[in-house]
Amino acid sequence: MRLFHVSEEPNIKKFVPRIPTRDDLDKTKGLVWALNERCLPNFLTPRDCPRVTYYAGERTTQEDVSKFFSSSARHCVTIEHGWHKKMLETTLYIYEFDTTSFYLQDECAGYYVSQQTEVPISVTKYNDLYEELFKRNVEVRLLDYLWDLGRSVQKSSLNWSLCRMANALPEIGV
Repeated sequence: MRLFHVSEEPNIKKFVPRIPTRDDLDKTKGLVWALNERCLPNFLTPRDCPRVTYYAGERTTQEDVSKFFSSSARHCVTIEHGWHKKMLETTLYIYEFDTTSFYLQDECAGYYVSQQTEVPISVTKYNDLYEELFKRNVEVRLLDYLWDLGRSVQKSSLNWSLCRMANALPEIGV
């Protein structure tokens, strides 16, 4: 297993545990967050880019595969059209960690956490985010509006994640 942290910052020398902001996590323990290789594509976008991501899992039905994929890919990252230019302009740095002190936090999201300061074992620079997604056989979609897709994916048998949706265009009719 390989674990990563994605950032727009090029020179992070160490990752110090931070108190989580999520209400469902223990706020007395600082954490360093990482993600597995399977879910890395969900973060190959600018940090604040709203996105709907999903992939086929063990319990995904053929009906949902047919409904949500238009290629042979079984992982999809969907962003708003308005973020296309920012995707082209953004450089990401992928920090890899030694996995020894990490433990699983969320299997579907691919999140792992460590309670100690972590020093990356390597860093890789990605200048072309679309190319990195295509190399991983990820279907990339650009839509005017993400909310309808997000609601549909949440009701499906797919593994999904809605990221930075506070930055998405407002829901129509709400």
